[in-house]
Order: sequence, then C-alpha cells, then structure tokens
Amino acid sequence: MVLAQTEAAVIGSMQETPLLPVESTRKRRRVEYKPWTPGVNEQVLIVGNSNPFPSQMNNDSTTPEVQWGLRGLNNLGNTCFMNSVLQALLHTPPLRNYFLSDKHNRYFCQRKNSTIVTRSSDNTNKNPVLCLACDLDAVFSAVFSGNQTPISPAKFLYSWWKHASNLASYEQQDAHEFFISVLDGIHETMQNDKGKGPSPGSGDCCIAHRVFSGILRSDVMCTACGFTSTTYDPCIDISLDLELSQGTSAKVTSKKSHKSHKKKEAEPGKSSQNGRLSTLMGCLDHFTRPEKLGSDQKFFCQHCQVRQESLKQMSIRKLPLVSCFHIKRFEHSVIKKMSRKVDHYLQFPFSLDMSPYLSSSILRSRFGNRIFSFEGDEQDTSCESSSEFELFAVITHTGKLDAGHYVTYLRLSNQWYKCDDAWITQVSENIVRAAQGYMMFYVQKMLYYKASEKQVI
Repeated sequence: MVLAQTEAAVIGSMQETPLLPVESTRKRRRVEYKPWTPGVNEQVLIVGNSNPFPSQMNNDSTTPEVQWGLRGLNNLGNTCFMNSVLQALLHTPPLRNYFLSDKHNRYFCQRKNSTIVTRSSDNTNKNPVLCLACDLDAVFSAVFSGNQTPISPAKFLYSWWKHASNLASYEQQDAHEFFISVLDGIHETMQNDKGKGPSPGSGDCCIAHRVFSGILRSDVMCTACGFTSTTYDPCIDISLDLELSQGTSAKVTSKKSHKSHKKKEAEPGKSSQNGRLSTLMGCLDHFTRPEKLGSDQKFFCQHCQVRQESLKQMSIRKLPLVSCFHIKRFEHSVIKKMSRKVDHYLQFPFSLDMSPYLSSSILRSRFGNRIFSFEGDEQDTSCESSSEFELFAVITHTGKLDAGHYVTYLRLSNQWYKCDDAWITQVSENIVRAAQGYMMFYVQKMLYYKASEKQVI
C-alpha cells in the first residue's frame, strides 16, 4: 500500500513537471567563452621578457598608432619579388596565428637539428639540414618583435635557393612562381617530419595547404548524350585570364548578379584597350563558364563508346581559408617566339562573394533548382557563411616584363599600407584600387578582424 502511494506520487510529480526538450538541454550544456587573462607568474614573465610598442610608450595622442607587424624588408639585389610575397604571407591571418602561437618552433625542429653526412675522397663533412619553415618562423619573430628597423631576410633567401636550385640567382624572378615554390617547400619540410600524410586538398595536411588549399571540380560533358565525366584536383591558387575572349564584352560575360559589387568600386577612366572593363568577377565568370573543346580534344564517352565533342566547365568544390588569385599578366607565345606583359586595368572588390562559383551553385543552375542532391553534393564543405571573403593583400607589378618592380599593399585595421621593400607608407583606398593587381589575397570573412575589436594585451 505504501509502495503504491509512493509510485503514484512520483507519477504525479512527473506530470506536473514536464520534461525539457532536447534542444534546450543542448543549449544548457554549451560552455560560454571566457577570455584568458595572465596570472601573477605569467605577468612577471611578460614584463621581464618583452618590450612595449612605441605607441604604448608615447602618451601623445597626436602620434599615429604603430601597426603590429609592419616592418620593411631590405632588397638584397632584385629580391622585390620575395619581399612582396613575404609581406603577404606574414599578414595572412591563419598562417600568422600558426607561427606566432609557436606551432613550429625552430629551436626544437628535428629536421633543422639533424645533419647530412657527405663523404669524399679527402674527408667527411657534416652539413646541417636547412628547413624553410624554420627560417620563415625566424622572419615572423623578427617582424612581430615590435622593432621598426627594416630587416634583411638573407637566411630565408639562402634556404629557398637550396630548395629551388633552378631559381637560385640574383636575377628578377616571378612573384607567383616564388609563392608556389615557398608553399611547396613548407609542405615538403613538414611532410618529411611527419611521414606520408593525407592529400593536399583534404584540408588535413601541412599548414600551407590547410590555409591556401582548395578543391577544383572539372566536368567534361558529352554533347551527344550528356554523359559527364567529373574529376577533382587540389589547388593552392587560381590563375585567371585577364583579357576577355574575342567578340565578347564584360557585360555579356558577367551574367551573374553581384549585389555587393556595384559600379562604385570602379575607377573612372580605367578600362582595357578595347573599351572593355576587366573585373575580377568577370575573370571568375570566364573561368567557370562552359567551354567547348576543339575537335582535336575529343574525349572517350563511356556511354557512347566513341570519342565525342564535349563541353568543359570548371567550378570550385571546396573553398580555402585564404583564396589567392593570380592574374596572367605575362604571356609567352611559342609560335610567335615572343613574350609580353598585359597592362590592362583590373577592377577588384574589397569584399567578394564566392558562392556563384561553387560547384553546388553552378550545377544547380545547369540542371535547375532541385530538392534532391547530385553526386558529390552530399558532403558539400562550402557553406554560405564561408563564401564571403575580405581583401587583405594585393601584390602589384609595374614596369616591363624583364625590368619590373613588385610592391605589396596590406590592409591592417581597415587601413592600407604600401610595402615597397624597406619603405612602408600609409595610402588611401583609391591608391589601392588604381594599382595594377597581379596577385590578390582574400581571407574568409569569418576570420577577418575589424579595427574596432581591440586585442587585450
């Protein structure tokens, strides 16, 4: 009798207090973010082993605030191509955070502390192993030390020469080729330390590919039956043609609507030779539009079992954290045996929406909006929130093909700075818009820090 009354009381209490839904339970389990503050012992270490920035030492409000990490790089003899790319890499947010958080410590690097034994007929030599990532870590430490005196990255240049011996000279090199070579050197160094790792496009590779690597999708469609062959290739940048094809205009090529990129971005009087305005969105439209392959490029259709004419279309399967766009300004013709530089003006936005160029968007526009998924779309890693990008670095090239100069424009705290080797000056947005862009670096908007968000030191 007592047991029955107790059971009835428990049932009554359960009826009076309804169970919380699963959704609210999940919300209660979430841990709120708490900012870290140094303790007493840590404050002693910070004060004893660091120097305040010049802006913190000077209480004069009229003195402009010194941006953290702005430091000139001395030209070591036609090395403006290296200095321009280094400035962009030093201020790439994910790459900067990786090295400044001591993820790759040059003092504890196993590769750098090892030696290579070379034997000759006379004697045996032990040579230290060079590590490009360690030398880049040293450049990060020097640039972000608070010192404003320009530095000479001679040790980094020497390590790069050892990595790319075919480019080792005091002649002017291509900045884009140097950029690819440096990322390849960082990847090779870290993969040798960890052994054979995952593929570069998987996003779980070295820091170079985790930051810059994306995945391109290539569709080759048979014009007879519609059979489509799809391949995926990793990429660390996208090279775009600057000139539009013959018989087309910027208005015809760019059919997509870009609400965030309006005509106010354009500089008056800046257009290409044929009166056509080249834009970065127009170049991306040209890159992702269907292209009819020639009769000499027929592919074997598995459905027709014969070689057929086809259409090829590129799209972006996965967006990287940082998108690098390389503009093909240097043209080399084997038939004409000549090379030239394309000096056409390119209009590029400060905010870029990459959603029109994703594989999901292009395939849905090709087949129509559907509620069912297509092959390869089940695990689409590119969502709307990560397709918004912000411009933070522009590498420009002025001069001729064989005698030019590279300069980098950096965006720090919503202010633009011109990095011309050892000289760094503050410039306006109009100067950046009028620059002859050669390489543009965009970071995902979710990783972009506004100027009003001050860091607690």
